[in-house]
This record gives sequence, structure tokens and C-alpha cells, in this order.
Amino acid sequence: MSMLTPPGMGGKYRITGDVYPRMRRPRRRRRIVLGAAAAVLVLGAAGWGTVQLIDVFSGGEEKTTTAAGKPDCKPAPRPSTQPAAAALPKPAQITVNVYNATPRSGLAKSTADELKKRGFLIGKVGNAPAAYDKKVPGTGLLLGAPGAAKGTFSVVGTQLKGATTKVDARTTADVDLIIGTAFKTLDPKAAADAALVALNKPKPVPGRC
Repeated sequence: MSMLTPPGMGGKYRITGDVYPRMRRPRRRRRIVLGAAAAVLVLGAAGWGTVQLIDVFSGGEEKTTTAAGKPDCKPAPRPSTQPAAAALPKPAQITVNVYNATPRSGLAKSTADELKKRGFLIGKVGNAPAAYDKKVPGTGLLLGAPGAAKGTFSVVGTQLKGATTKVDARTTADVDLIIGTAFKTLDPKAAADAALVALNKPKPVPGRC
């Protein structure tokens, strides 16, 4: 009986020879696990390197924020097919008829004289027609053809803040300024000139933000 044979166990369970069973995991399985982990690391590094190369050759993604975190808004280029805004008429191209719809006398003439000094052409001057006499509660009413709404009303309106507008059936280019009961005087020339400059300043094209 061998020294390794437990007592009471016969030859059926006798252990002979010098080869003993090994209890640790075979090395081949460990090599497979380590090989798979190494392959994952290699693939990850290759993928990251590919992304870096693409970013270098493409110039990188355009930054849309500044260092302060605010949008870096740049105006979009105006398409060549977009029509340019129509130029507003100059005061020297506008004929203004001045009518007084208030009980105070002399307002039509004094207002017409001041508008003439500011470069406007003056047409008729007098009392307002019966349809508007003492019936204009605001500072004034600008009355003209439908085409006047495209720019003429805006230019004349820079001289009198709060004036309302209305179109009629006339076909001429002249405009009526009907002085209302709240009228005191035309806006100061400096303020009117600044409003006229701002009116002619082109509006910025919306950006990409």
C-alpha cells in the first residue's frame, strides 16, 4: 500500500506513481483572458487616435462660444438673391401740406415754415377740412396715398413724435400733416435729425445664433 492511500481504502483507490492532480486553473485560460483585455485596450487606443487625426485634418469643430460662455454671434452673409431694402425718400423729395385742426390760429403757417427750414417741400397751408377739423385728438395725423406707408410717413413722422397715419384714395405723392389738439410744437431739430439718421441706418441681418 502506498503512503498516500488513506487507511481502510483498498487497492481500488490506491494512488500510485509520482503524478499528482493539480488544483490550480490551467494557464491557457488565463492567457485567453489577458489576451482579450489587451485587444480591447489596443482597439480603444486606435479609435481615440483616429478621432484625433480626423479633428486635426478637418480643422476642428468651429467654436460657437466665447471664453465668457456667451454665443459668438456672427452676422450671416446676405444672400446675393436677397433684394436690397428700398431707399427712403429724402425730405427734399417730400411735399407736405400742413393743416390746422385746432382752435388755435397760426399753427399751420408756423409749422410749415419750420418744416421748410428742415428741408421739406411745402404745399398747401390752411385750416383742416371739415372731416378732420377739431377731430384729431393726438399731436397730428399724417394722411396720404397707400404708397406713403412704404417710407414717406416714416420720414415725416421723425419730425413729430406720436403722429398717427392714415391712407386715402389720392394718387399723388404729397402728404397732409393735420395738426391735432395735443400739438405743441415739432420735435427739436436735433432729435428729429437723429431719428432720421436712425431710420436710414440699415438693419442688421439676423445671425446664426
